[in-house]
Amino acid sequence: MIHFIQLIRPINLFIIGLTMYGLGWYLEGVSDYSEGAGLMSIEFALLVFSTIMIAAAGNIINDYFDVKADRINKPERLIIGKFVKRRVAIAAHWTINFFAFGIALYLSWKLDTFWYLFIHLFSINLLWYHSVYLKRKFLIGNVLIALLTALVPIIVGFYFHDTQNISIQNPKPFPIEGDNFILLLSFGLAGFAFLLNLAREIIKDIEDIKGDIKINARTLPIVLGTAKSKVISALILSTAIISSGVLFSFFTAIEPKVLFPILISALFILTCLLLLPKAQSKSQLKIINNGIKLAMIAGLISPLYWKLLLIYG
Repeated sequence: MIHFIQLIRPINLFIIGLTMYGLGWYLEGVSDYSEGAGLMSIEFALLVFSTIMIAAAGNIINDYFDVKADRINKPERLIIGKFVKRRVAIAAHWTINFFAFGIALYLSWKLDTFWYLFIHLFSINLLWYHSVYLKRKFLIGNVLIALLTALVPIIVGFYFHDTQNISIQNPKPFPIEGDNFILLLSFGLAGFAFLLNLAREIIKDIEDIKGDIKINARTLPIVLGTAKSKVISALILSTAIISSGVLFSFFTAIEPKVLFPILISALFILTCLLLLPKAQSKSQLKIINNGIKLAMIAGLISPLYWKLLLIYG
């Protein structure tokens, strides 16, 4: 059982749940949502749970098709075929996805929209196709995984946007008015997550280049080389940190403490940018990988901080 839990990456799943509830908690406080449709509703809990289930199933199928490469890249983390039988892994993958899709059907019926049905079905199939085929292709696999990560705040934004009754007026502590604030905030966080995860996926490919060559993959580092891949990652990270700087400058004159977690995220990104050019070993690349993950976490849990700021000042 412990090895199966490791297979689904519980820390990553916890971060997804924390991100969704943190954003939901903040949005609940700045919108007048329909009765029974707030943060504590069964529908929102099911939305979070089904998203986590799809991510867990995606982790399983990713490792299922990566056994050959992982024997070279991460032999110490190899689980499928060593601790968990392959047939058990594939059965768990489909069972988890079946229940997640069932929840999507319920949410689409209950909330009178096909959005949840579409996004769940899209994510399930894309994660499968990515693991089987796209992961080994030039850049497209990295982009699609980054897009799936970006969907996490977007689905929360759509949930609260669709269930609110009255337009938002100046949602503190932001100087923005109108009911589109929810979607603007959600897509802003999504864009931030997309950039950071895209850079992280490229750096992971640099880290795993030996095993990927063994399975005839055509990842960015294999096609362009590690030096050019680092430059591309640095450009993506620079875009993220410049975006953070623009946001920080915009809000400083009004409420500078609002973007404290974004500033922390920017510092993590800057540290990664300084370490990246000289990083050669897997351990050095791993440090950068973890630094980007911390930057992404700091950015995505910003709404949780904003909510606490509203409560405690």
